[in-house]
Amino acid sequence: MLTVTVPDEDLLDRLSGLADRVELVRWDLRDALDAELAARVSMVVIGHYWTTPDRYTRLRDLPNLRYVQLPSAGFEHALPHVPAGVTVCNGRGVHSAGTAELAVGLVLAAQRGLVDAARAMTEGRWANPELPSLADRRVLLVGAGSVAEAVAARLAPFEVQLTQVARTARGSVRSVADLDVLLPQADVVVLTVPLDRTTYHLLDARRLALLPDGALVVNVARGKVLDTQALLAELSAGRLRAALDVTDPEPLPSDHPLWHAPNLLITAHQGGNSDATYPRVAALVARQLENLLAGREPENVVART
Repeated sequence: MLTVTVPDEDLLDRLSGLADRVELVRWDLRDALDAELAARVSMVVIGHYWTTPDRYTRLRDLPNLRYVQLPSAGFEHALPHVPAGVTVCNGRGVHSAGTAELAVGLVLAAQRGLVDAARAMTEGRWANPELPSLADRRVLLVGAGSVAEAVAARLAPFEVQLTQVARTARGSVRSVADLDVLLPQADVVVLTVPLDRTTYHLLDARRLALLPDGALVVNVARGKVLDTQALLAELSAGRLRAALDVTDPEPLPSDHPLWHAPNLLITAHQGGNSDATYPRVAALVARQLENLLAGREPENVVART
């Protein structure tokens, strides 16, 4: 029988239908397991967001650990802490809908001046400016994973001119090598790529300078995909606009100049932070367990340490 740890009572309850075939143990990595139980654990499901690096050290006490399941699409934060010989799976697809909802919401809020409208409302001031539409805008979607697919699907009804970019070109999807050609034509850029050495500061000062005046940059990827200092310079000059769900650094310190930059909307990494997360994580973990019980490879393998 597989022995699998899950981080909270909610997930334990949602997986209860597997209890006759899987030993499910609630464990949030806060305290050590007793040695006998630790020796049986073959899979650990990491909790949502709050699992700090020090808790990952508990994984080294599990001699028969084979799989670690992350709830997030991002995995770069976990890999340095996972013992050798363990397969790491991410939460691809779990947060796609929520992150895409927020990405489109950020675009609409910026394009239609919703932040200024909210301020005017609190002041009892009737403000009726002419603002840019989303319809007919040239949107450059950087990424081709599940989040990007969800963003593209939600943008379709808005009648935008969408261009998608991936590592390599395929069909109508352009290559990231074409960014320098595509950026000068973009009214809106939406970043959805994972963070790795190839995407670190993908939009740096040189590439931000290629964007036309008034362009909007939306980041729902990772903070370091965008050069913070270069973006600050563009915002302070009044040339570009931005909406960020992720920042570098993160969490953003209260005295960071981004908080006071003009033409900027910030949300605090809220993309996947919704009540849709819990049933979707449970469904993914249930599929993973069914795969392992049947002798199949799990989904969403991102690394074998």
